[in-house]
Amino acid sequence: MMPGATQPLDLAKRRPDLIQCLRRDNGGGTCVKLAWCRLCAGVIEEYERPGRVEHAMRPLQLIRDRPNIPATMPSIACSPWTLRLASILLVAGVPGAGNSGEDVVPPPAAMTARGVPAVPAALLARVMPDLDYQSSRFLGWHPVRKSILVGGRSDQSRQLFELAAPGADGQQLTFGDEPILGGEFNPGSGDITIAIADEGGDENYQLYRVEAGRLTALTSGGRNLGALWTSDGREIGYSTTRRTGLDTDLHMMDPRKPESDRLVMEGRGGGWSFADFSQDGRRALLFNFFSVAQSGLHEFDLANGTVRSLLPLQPGLVSFGRARYGPDNTIYAITDQRSEHHYLARIDRALGDAKRLNPERDWSVEDFDVTADGRSIAYVVNEDGTSRLRLLDVASGGVREVNGIPDGIISGLDMSPWGELGFSLSGADHPGDVFSVNIATLAVTRWTRGSGPIGDGARNSRAERVHVRASDGLPVSGLLYRPDSRRFPGPRPVIVSFHGGPEGQSRPGYLGRMNYWINELGIALLLPNVRGSLGYGRTFAALDNGPDRRADVLKDVRALIGWLENDAGIDSKRMGVTGGSYGGYMALQALARFPGRFRAGVSVVGISNLVSFLENTEGYRRDLRRIEYGDERDPATRRKLADISPLSRAGRIRAPLLVVAGRNDPRVPASEADAIAAALRGQGRPVWQLTAADEGHGFAKKPNADFQFLVTTMFWQQHLLGGDGTGGQRAY
Repeated sequence: MMPGATQPLDLAKRRPDLIQCLRRDNGGGTCVKLAWCRLCAGVIEEYERPGRVEHAMRPLQLIRDRPNIPATMPSIACSPWTLRLASILLVAGVPGAGNSGEDVVPPPAAMTARGVPAVPAALLARVMPDLDYQSSRFLGWHPVRKSILVGGRSDQSRQLFELAAPGADGQQLTFGDEPILGGEFNPGSGDITIAIADEGGDENYQLYRVEAGRLTALTSGGRNLGALWTSDGREIGYSTTRRTGLDTDLHMMDPRKPESDRLVMEGRGGGWSFADFSQDGRRALLFNFFSVAQSGLHEFDLANGTVRSLLPLQPGLVSFGRARYGPDNTIYAITDQRSEHHYLARIDRALGDAKRLNPERDWSVEDFDVTADGRSIAYVVNEDGTSRLRLLDVASGGVREVNGIPDGIISGLDMSPWGELGFSLSGADHPGDVFSVNIATLAVTRWTRGSGPIGDGARNSRAERVHVRASDGLPVSGLLYRPDSRRFPGPRPVIVSFHGGPEGQSRPGYLGRMNYWINELGIALLLPNVRGSLGYGRTFAALDNGPDRRADVLKDVRALIGWLENDAGIDSKRMGVTGGSYGGYMALQALARFPGRFRAGVSVVGISNLVSFLENTEGYRRDLRRIEYGDERDPATRRKLADISPLSRAGRIRAPLLVVAGRNDPRVPASEADAIAAALRGQGRPVWQLTAADEGHGFAKKPNADFQFLVTTMFWQQHLLGGDGTGGQRAY
């Protein structure tokens, strides 16, 4: 939770006599934190110890059994997880729901749990420290106050905060149950802040103006994204599907006057967006995205509406990453023109060509930004998943390495007018923080410090890179995280977790709650980068495209299974498989194609039938997905897609399965989870199923995400560790 944010808890709501709130010194009466708890002070003082969650259970159970606890007990400091656990035991527990009579954690109000054993409150107590880690995401600079805009969690969802200085408490700017996707300060005067949010995970994003903690709608209807300020801060440009629901048009407006909204370019297809506005306000750079392998970069004349392709005559497929204007309207962009990897380039308008600027050739540039004077460009190189930040002198071509930054994943580069580069960074020992670098001195400043369990960073496993060759000779890699062998000696069970995309990449960032499985349950974790993954060149990324090559990825899975079977530290008889989105498809494929090799599987918002997925994914993205998978309207392609769909081989799945879906998912409809669950139930196979009515493509609301993790942990305990994991509870 961001510092200074309100933290309402069930306990505070239902037993306000037990909570003493600290209020702001200015007398405004705003509750800024729940710092003291009158929960049976003497007993908690005796039993609660730092990092010893089990001791906290005893006093809290006493509190549950003593509903008439007086409100005059002495106050003592309580950890946030103790407060949350107390609220469960006091008001949310369902006594006697299971055979053992233990208290259980009920599903959130919008969650449907089918075939899922009730979650014991004791499990919540054990995992609570791992549920409450905090992270921050850098969104931009305030041009006047020199503060930063940050996305972070407030209570149950991610909201916007402003930090005045490094280490300062965050001033919360937005409030509500729905997560805020992003935001931007006005780059001119900073007088307006724009926010983007959807409802219930439906991804029909709307734009808002932030005013005194409230959101004023600027758009209505369609899917509105890519809000970008003009250089003078007078207007924003954005893309929207409002006109047809399928095509992406470009609009502009003065957010102070929503009625000024106007169509500036009518698009065809779902891939158009603004990339940048020129300093003189006359032109804009536009992207047109077709696939990871192909996109177009164009220049748009704002006065007459003409669009000009900047690389019109290049043979073969070309794709672009970020594109920016320099102060003299020079165009810089990330592209892979005539290259296996993306590089930083200067775009020559006259020749329609790209000139490489960075020296790295074996790895891809993934982000950059230009200083206000145009003399330097900061850029990030993805070296086998780890980010490296470097500074390019535009005149000489010289490159300086930025040191003093922890290993991890860098994102969201944004250069301030005064020469400070801000960005987000996540790594094994920190869940996500904001850093900045002074371009002149290369001094590194850390603005936020994300929180996790006590000692979390020191004990978290570091990634071990695994390299294997598939049967066709293709080199494939992955990241292996092993539990501490001193605590968990001998061969350990392993979970193979596939990334989504398909054009994603498993990278050595913060593992979040999965750290609990490694650190506390002793389960190893393998994150593969099979063919089709990004980060290893355009050829590798295209190796799974289309129905004829999609099944080739199974060669990679087989090679990874073989490697695990030969590793002395892995118990290959206790392997699980999981993944989200396309990773969920991969998990289902692994269960169906390698029956008996995996003891259990989890599919999160995963595809079970490529045909029905393409037919039912939202219209604005359907043609884009057909480029990747194939066109299901063609009879021959349809047959191939059906053949490589896990649903077609559901009869071969023998392992227990947990499926997770959001009912509002516009990408992979919840019907994909329903179909595979119904097929397996029809065969008498064990299926646990979670469906959230207020979520989309993944669970963004903390109560839902918490409950999903509890159920998933219970699932792995039962099927990989041999324990029930349910405490003898019956299903909900």
